[in-house]
Amino acid sequence: MKFSRRRFIAATTVLTSALAFGRRAAAADAGAVQESDANAQALGYKTDASRVDHTKFPKFQAGQACVNCQFFQGKTGDAMAPCTIFGGKQVNAKGWCSAYVKKA
Repeated sequence: MKFSRRRFIAATTVLTSALAFGRRAAAADAGAVQESDANAQALGYKTDASRVDHTKFPKFQAGQACVNCQFFQGKTGDAMAPCTIFGGKQVNAKGWCSAYVKKA
C-alpha cells in the first residue's frame, strides 16, 4: 500500500482536529462542583452565596459571588462557568468560596 504525502497530510489534519475537539469537549463536560466535593467543603463553597456561614467565614461580605471573582472564567450573565480554583469545573455564578478574590 502506497502512502502519499497528500494522504499523510490529510490524515494528520483529521487526527489533530479530532484531538483538539476531544479536549474541548472534555473541558466542557468537566461537570459542576458539588458542595459535597472534598475541595468544595474545604473552601466552604456554596452554590448560593446567601447561605454562607458568616461565623465560619468572617471575611465574607455581601455582594461577593463567583460571578465577580477573578477565578470565574465566564462572562457576566452566565449562570455557570469554569473556575480555576476547582480545576475548570463549573461553579454557580451566584456561589461563593473562601478563595474569593474580587475581579480587578
